[in-house]
Amino acid sequence: MSPLPSSSTSVQIQQFYDKGLAQASYAIRCGRQVALIDPGRDPQPYYDFSDEHDARIVAVIETHTHADFISSHLEIAEEAGATIYCSKYSKALYPHDTFDDGDRINLGSVELHALNTPGHSPDSISVLLMDDGAQTRAVFTGDTLFVGDVGRPDLREDAALGNHQREELAAQLYRSTRQRLMSLPPTTRVYPAHGPGSLCGKVTSPELDSTIGKELKTNYALQAMSEAEFVRVLLEDQPFVPKYFPYGVALNKLGAQPFEDSVRAVPRLQSDALLANDVLVVDTRPAPSFRAGHLEGAINLMDGGKFETWLGSVVGPKESFYLLADSQIALDTVIRKTAKIGYETNIRGALLTPAVLPMTSPELDLEQVRQHADDFTIVDIRNTNENKSPIFANALSIPLPELRERAHEVPTDKPILVHCAGGYRSAAGASILQAALPGAAVYDLGEAITEFQKQPVH
Repeated sequence: MSPLPSSSTSVQIQQFYDKGLAQASYAIRCGRQVALIDPGRDPQPYYDFSDEHDARIVAVIETHTHADFISSHLEIAEEAGATIYCSKYSKALYPHDTFDDGDRINLGSVELHALNTPGHSPDSISVLLMDDGAQTRAVFTGDTLFVGDVGRPDLREDAALGNHQREELAAQLYRSTRQRLMSLPPTTRVYPAHGPGSLCGKVTSPELDSTIGKELKTNYALQAMSEAEFVRVLLEDQPFVPKYFPYGVALNKLGAQPFEDSVRAVPRLQSDALLANDVLVVDTRPAPSFRAGHLEGAINLMDGGKFETWLGSVVGPKESFYLLADSQIALDTVIRKTAKIGYETNIRGALLTPAVLPMTSPELDLEQVRQHADDFTIVDIRNTNENKSPIFANALSIPLPELRERAHEVPTDKPILVHCAGGYRSAAGASILQAALPGAAVYDLGEAITEFQKQPVH
């Protein structure tokens, strides 16, 4: 939770940043009233903020229907008696007031004005903070404008999400930036919904806030170019779309169940419980522990900075799974992270590491890789926009989010060596191939990949 420069002496802006999802939400306080923008799944930080200032949450604003995280807008509205505001184009199924061009919310001595800025999604809005002198002090841009980037326009092409073509949305984003945001005063503070590492953009800056003036000078997407050139530049090299994104949109459109209730509802199993053979096991322990012993068919998605993203990229939204960790604290942590993407209802059971772990993974002879890399079938599981420069000649490229579906493409006539860019994903990839290709020798290059990145291996 980070305090930000206030727009005037009478208003406080507080940023809440979830590093795992690279997601920023905001509380705007004026006197004893608070408005929230894009709250994350866990509502407690917002309650704590309002309690600390003896204030009441009166408004919850959704800048668009989010894909990458589940919002607590409905839970907070019901608990605090607040009104939810969102664009009419969101077609939200929860109780709300529409918030579009011309609409405003009074918050003490300041006003919040809606500004339709479609492009990332058809229902995207930005929220202007106007002080009591009717001067624009800040704009909360959602996924329309980031620091150093703009939101990707290719997340609404699914039939269930409206069949919105990426080229059409990119053109809308061009007009939203040029006609709406870029015309704001240069001193206007910019508060986006995402920071670095978000899959809702591609080159987001490490900085978490900016000004319109700074973005006009430094943001590639705001430089002088034609609409056609903007569309071309924006659409090239976008990252992959996680499996859970369409599901997230649908759940946020409906409104999620209360966070703590959902977490408590997850079945807790004894470590020696008999698990169904046809249900996936997601083992969240560190890779060395997994290699030393694991359940047959388990995949190793280590708890780490991006656990939520990789869980929702490797496992589909309709797929049940068991969740396994090596301590109660670790298990509670991954359950809560799972709930942040709305997958807690998919958990068939959560359990601590069983005493009997019948499967092991082979240890890699790194010298053999150095001397005879061609003795291995090498699988590069980096994303398409990462692997333009192969590290190993003749490596088979299958991005991690596609690996479970494409494991049959990997030849088994030689030992298999899996690598990514830093080591986290290769643990998952190796476990996926070990489960999918019984009898094959599957090795994880892990963090040793950094040794080979210095010079491609032929």
